[in-house]
Amino acid sequence: MLEIKNLTKSYEKGKEIIKNLNIEIKSGEIVGFIGHNGAGKTTMIKCIVGIHDFEKGDIFIDGISLLEDPISCKKVMAYVPDNPDIYENLTGLEYLNMVADIFNISTEDREKYIRKYSESFEILNALQDNISTYSRGMKQKIVLISALIHNPKLLILDEPFVGLDPNASFELKKIMREICANGGAVLFSTHVLEVAQNLCTNILIIKNGEIIAEGETKAIIGKKTLEEIYLENYYVK
Repeated sequence: MLEIKNLTKSYEKGKEIIKNLNIEIKSGEIVGFIGHNGAGKTTMIKCIVGIHDFEKGDIFIDGISLLEDPISCKKVMAYVPDNPDIYENLTGLEYLNMVADIFNISTEDREKYIRKYSESFEILNALQDNISTYSRGMKQKIVLISALIHNPKLLILDEPFVGLDPNASFELKKIMREICANGGAVLFSTHVLEVAQNLCTNILIIKNGEIIAEGETKAIIGKKTLEEIYLENYYVK
């Protein structure tokens, strides 16, 4: 579903933020992406979704090259950034319809998905309100719904649980599992290691732009906790 080949990204000449990364995420996998602030998580995610260019390598989404056909790649994936900056002069419903228009979602499908996810995230009654009146958590819910409205095969999320109430967090985890059960895949960054340990099928740990641990969660953890493994990789080596 997602294949990264020899990815290298620099912000300044000679200073590589992402260093020759090779990653493969298969259908059905929920992958937790963890690492310190500044390790390269958000940079790599922004390369995957087409926000950042990169000097070397390529990224394939469902077998499609991001370099050769970025539009087709973006049609089958969705991205939720770490900060929900959206058009606050619109109502929640206007924003969702705008996103649905971009993806050419039919009236029937958009109404179905907007209702489904708005009810799941308990925000249906606030869709007629201006986004400027929303709390941080409500904005996060609207961004999540907008990402799910075109039924993506690949869901990319950067710290998605920040600001969500317990019910919304529970629903998001359930949605992630549903996407993977239907043949999709999920990659999300998080500092909440307990969530990653309990939710993810696979783990990626990045340090200074390089992957220092990867694989199935159970295999990486063994008899330890993900927190212990993470701290060992960062401070013992």
